[in-house]
Amino acid sequence: MHNHRPLPHDVIIAGAGPVGLLLACELRLAKLSVLVLEQTADPRSPLKRLPFGMRGLSAPTIEALYRRGMLDDIAAPQRAKDGSGSNASNGAHWMQQPRRPAGHFAGIQFYHDDIDSSKWSYRLPGPAGTSMAVDMESLESALAARAIAMGVEIRRGAGVEAFDQSDDGVIVRAGGETFHGRWLVGCDGGRSIVRKAGGFEFVGTDPEFTGYSVEVEIADPDTLRPGRHYTPTGMYTYARPGTIAMVDFDGGAFHRTQAITREQVQAVLRRVSGTDVSLMALQLATTWTDRACQATAYRKGRVLLAGDAAHIHSPLGGQGLNLGLGDAMNLGWKLAATIRGDAPADLLDSYCSERHPVGAQILDWSRAQVALMRPSRSSRALEAIIRDLIATPDGATYFAERVWGVSLRYDLGGGHPLVGRSAPDFALACGARLGDLLRDGRGLLLDFDPRSPLRPLADRWCGRINYVASDAGDRLGLCAVLVRPDGFVAWATDIAPDLEETAQAAARWFGEPDAASA
Repeated sequence: MHNHRPLPHDVIIAGAGPVGLLLACELRLAKLSVLVLEQTADPRSPLKRLPFGMRGLSAPTIEALYRRGMLDDIAAPQRAKDGSGSNASNGAHWMQQPRRPAGHFAGIQFYHDDIDSSKWSYRLPGPAGTSMAVDMESLESALAARAIAMGVEIRRGAGVEAFDQSDDGVIVRAGGETFHGRWLVGCDGGRSIVRKAGGFEFVGTDPEFTGYSVEVEIADPDTLRPGRHYTPTGMYTYARPGTIAMVDFDGGAFHRTQAITREQVQAVLRRVSGTDVSLMALQLATTWTDRACQATAYRKGRVLLAGDAAHIHSPLGGQGLNLGLGDAMNLGWKLAATIRGDAPADLLDSYCSERHPVGAQILDWSRAQVALMRPSRSSRALEAIIRDLIATPDGATYFAERVWGVSLRYDLGGGHPLVGRSAPDFALACGARLGDLLRDGRGLLLDFDPRSPLRPLADRWCGRINYVASDAGDRLGLCAVLVRPDGFVAWATDIAPDLEETAQAAARWFGEPDAASA
């Protein structure tokens, strides 16, 4: 009897958080074998269900979930939990308020009625809104259920401990076992073992503060004023009866250096709030900082990074989750094509070249908010100016673009202004919407000429590019558009398509056409 080495998985993913799970689903769309290794044995955590466990999903994230048929899986449980859907794009739970908050920058709110969405001429109305609030437990549960249903293997209580890579694969040690894979992706968070063991350079700025998110029992809840408050010593946000977030500008000295006690939290809260508030009990607590670092490269050989493993920053504004999920959508189809063998030579390199600048921009967005929060006269003066700007239509629209992610555009070259942007959700005359046509993870060549003149060309990439010929209610003046599997526009034209130009665009993103049909 011969002992054979087990067949390697196509991809091993370290980390079963939202980023790792979404990436696993994307890879399974391409029928790849995927193993997810997760250090934590139980995915449930009380912190994921508390108000500060809520996360705002941005437009690119909502669009990605919609295009894969997962949006209802995530939105429905959230609606059941909060009774409203917490969807900032329809805002049912804000109806009682005179104005609907649309987001904030360093706690300075902007409002829906100030936003001029007509400036976003490349967006069309559809099922995917611009923002939605979810709790992490609902999000992770929905993604895990989808991953398992698709055939992803998840091993919990088996975090990656070490790995070795060669020219043809990786050997991963986790949970006392050894696993073989062709590729390894680190989605294992800000303290990523994959990043550290892989020798990735991780550079950025040191923290200025320790942030606290706590659930407490207050002796006299009226001691603190509800809402967000900047003080001479920091900042705190209070929601009755006892949910508090606060920032102590101590250079990050307390973060993960000792156990969080009631006495410590009370001392910091008194100092930051300037009150004599007394805490009777500390029920839940976590700390965080504004340390902002990014891997200089997202790939070394057969090892890649995504999510917090590739970039960390403060949770101000809730951009980190969306940044990581964007990484997963961008990487999934590119890695799948590389493993299948039909990818252009530089396709996988475009993962870093597209996503690294997006990450760098978010880190600076986070740093800018910290600059407004510093307990100094200059920061308070700057805050007053930002408040004035954000209250104008142009200001509110700008901040909404950034916070909601609707201004995201990859630099893909090409002359049309739609190239590099998320594809509009065209409502087609055939009854489908563009979002419905991306569920299988393939590219899409959408021809607005019902006579199907581009079908022979699309057939040359059979199995990689789907072809649909149909007019649309509003086609934004376009004649044809090529959409990548992640939903971003690779090519577009508002004149009769040039066949050679169309073929070149297809080859750039989907590789050479099939020899039999070339």
